[in-house]
Amino acid sequence: MERQAEYVLRTVEERGIRFIRLWFTDVQGFLKSVAINPAELEVAFSEGMTFDGSAIDGYARVQEADMIAKPDPSTFQIIPWRPEQQVARMFCDILTPSGEPFDGDPRWVLKRNLRRAADLGFTFFVGPELEWFYFKDSGPNPQVLDRGGYFDLTPLDVAQEYRRTTINALEQLGIPVESSHHEVAPSQHEIDLRYTDALTMADNVMTYRLAVKEVAIEHGIYATFMPKPLANHDGNGMHVHLSLFEGDRNAFYEAGSDLGLSKVAQSFIAGLIKHGPEITGVTNQWVNSYKRLVSGFDAPLYLTWARNNQSALVRVPSVKAGKQASTRVEYRAPDAACNPYMAFSVLLAAGLTGIENAYELSPEMPRNVYDLTKAERAAADIGTLPSNLSEALDLMEDSELVAEALGEHMFGWFLKNKRKEWDRYQRHVSQFELEEYLPIL
Repeated sequence: MERQAEYVLRTVEERGIRFIRLWFTDVQGFLKSVAINPAELEVAFSEGMTFDGSAIDGYARVQEADMIAKPDPSTFQIIPWRPEQQVARMFCDILTPSGEPFDGDPRWVLKRNLRRAADLGFTFFVGPELEWFYFKDSGPNPQVLDRGGYFDLTPLDVAQEYRRTTINALEQLGIPVESSHHEVAPSQHEIDLRYTDALTMADNVMTYRLAVKEVAIEHGIYATFMPKPLANHDGNGMHVHLSLFEGDRNAFYEAGSDLGLSKVAQSFIAGLIKHGPEITGVTNQWVNSYKRLVSGFDAPLYLTWARNNQSALVRVPSVKAGKQASTRVEYRAPDAACNPYMAFSVLLAAGLTGIENAYELSPEMPRNVYDLTKAERAAADIGTLPSNLSEALDLMEDSELVAEALGEHMFGWFLKNKRKEWDRYQRHVSQFELEEYLPIL
């Protein structure tokens, strides 16, 4: 048995852990869990735990139901909420009965894409900024807790205690936090995680979302990562900072070049911009996601890049003197409710394709793109992201890049699932339509 597994077994015994939760995600990014007792842990490490995959969205057909969840001991952590229950968790890799990685496992999809990067000599690092809202409850009429705005403090930020408790929980789970603050909209908040390798970060994002919700429940309120719960305020984004390293060297940095960006970084950005429309169905997978990607709010619509310009799809953050290792690019389209394993996969695939094909980076767009006329955008050859889920799925369905990144199984399940969501949405008659049209038509 490998050393990490032995460490987990020893820790479980010494700490008196009563339950170990085995975590994995379905195709949409919902966290799934099965609890085992410590007596089963050694078997779980050696053989995995069998479960009914046909009951999990995006997994197997009924006649292929048996799946195996095998815990990754490197992800072992003791859950800090409800300490009296002494519960730990581990993320799992999903295997077929023959022991092969299951193509419908989002974690495996990301591992496969990271292997592609490794074959090119790169390690992929990610640092996300996730936003969410606190509401009084989960009912259909959201009630905010405060009227605060960006960086507000007492008395406008009434949720400092909840954020602080969440950060404490994350740090106890081994997830370093860089900063936190009240966001732009009332009752909206953000915690930024310190960057790490993409697989660890995808696990961390899943843990982060659960920690935020658990702390909210503990305080009798509700937390949501829904992309756009309030019509007249900004939605919940997940700006993602991306970088590639070759060993200890940041492959995005080149001394003396424009902005300090290497050719690798420039082609990576060009890949993100060129393939941005076809990957949006994955990074913004809900009907509601496209209520966030509209003009007038802090969300990108147009395929541009820039330095200090929040209207750009890809931003190159400033680097402090002597901190060239922090050279990175920020992709601003994803929302906080995406499946992070799949979102990181398609972002990496788009960037690597740009590198492999030596894409040329278009000129920087320093102006606010929203201020340009349609004719000016056309003259500058500025394209747009898809405006709704149906359009995004059409672009995704024609994309060899996304099909290859997700794999045949995941690609097909995802499209099928999301087409059904769009069909349900099309049949829906909204309150807006009833109030707007019923009295006059």
